[in-house]
Amino acid sequence: MHSSVYDVLPSNVRRSLAKFGNDIAIARRKRKLTIAMMAERIGVSKNTYVRVEKGNPSVSLGVYAMVLFALGLGDVLGDIVDPKSDEQGLIMDEQRLPIRVRVKKEPTRL
Repeated sequence: MHSSVYDVLPSNVRRSLAKFGNDIAIARRKRKLTIAMMAERIGVSKNTYVRVEKGNPSVSLGVYAMVLFALGLGDVLGDIVDPKSDEQGLIMDEQRLPIRVRVKKEPTRL
């Protein structure tokens, strides 16, 4: 059963979340951790953790952050929307630059 959030998500976002969940599952298996071990480490039920690996959008960001931390990937989350790597934002900033810069004249004092 899907949540109402799932129904309104664009298909590319749903695919990204599914890939994210699958990537988490692969990382867990590489570390030879069971679903029960991960659920215990991050303090959630096994059912919630299974939803993480499915990329369920109704799981809180905090749970995803704890999963990344438990896998040793905690720093990744802080870099997702780093302004220095926001190409669209950098292009927009460049487009806002003035074509010509003028210095305002100071009024003369008598």
